[in-house]
Amino acid sequence: MPAHSPSELASWVQSIIRDFINTSKDNRMWEDTTEKTWGDPLIGFSKGDDPLFASFKEHIGPFHWTPSEIFNQSFPDGSARPDELTVISWILPINEPAKIDNRKETVFPSERWARARTYGEVINEKLREHVVRALQAQGHDAVAPALAPGFTWQNSPTYGFASNWSERHAAFASGLGTFGLCDGLITPVGKAMRTGSVVARIQVPPTPRPYNSHRDYCLFFSSGACRKCASRCPVGAITEAGHDKVKCFEHVFKTAIPHIKSHYGFDGYSCGLCQTGVPCESRIPVKG
Repeated sequence: MPAHSPSELASWVQSIIRDFINTSKDNRMWEDTTEKTWGDPLIGFSKGDDPLFASFKEHIGPFHWTPSEIFNQSFPDGSARPDELTVISWILPINEPAKIDNRKETVFPSERWARARTYGEVINEKLREHVVRALQAQGHDAVAPALAPGFTWQNSPTYGFASNWSERHAAFASGLGTFGLCDGLITPVGKAMRTGSVVARIQVPPTPRPYNSHRDYCLFFSSGACRKCASRCPVGAITEAGHDKVKCFEHVFKTAIPHIKSHYGFDGYSCGLCQTGVPCESRIPVKG
């Protein structure tokens, strides 16, 4: 491994993520096509002792993991201090044809979008496993929280449905984006994306966060304008009050699943209408 300094180690980690997505035969929309599901990733880093992670736990609920909690749960014989850990986070932008197709929809996801959410997330899982294996092969313990045995969903007193590790919050801490009115993460490549993360016992420079607030990139919160994601939602789950997770989940898991099966011929779930046909679909719409 050509890594002798923290910055070289960071570059190496970035290269194994980019190489996997850009060269893997798994990264394709259909088995018999060369059309890629995911574009070139964005990658960021945050420190395991970043105060944001304790803040997430405080606001979401006591069940929400900090980086050191999930790491030490995974490696009980080699416990690590928070300052010894780094959270590696990435953004996988969905391909342009999938965004174009989904912009045209008003109730259910397009086939490309549903495939990206269903089969594309399998690629994301393989990427998590690949990063963990690559780090461990070089002597660095690592864990993908979303693939850990204890990963689950619980009820947050404040936010309702919530998992004990949030990929979007890890990305926010790692300088990759801020949240919109619909709860989606707005990144430099927009909101039409998936994200993943790994916690590792490595020391690399954290990625600067070019924002001051968790809402900085959203037009609604910066100027009171837009609300396009709300008008795109087919079930009224997005209002000026925020994101109604119950309405959203009912549409995605109860209504969209049979539609995807009957129209596209596979078992999957998704929606994504609030991620497409909006100003933040492929960029940060807020200037300055």
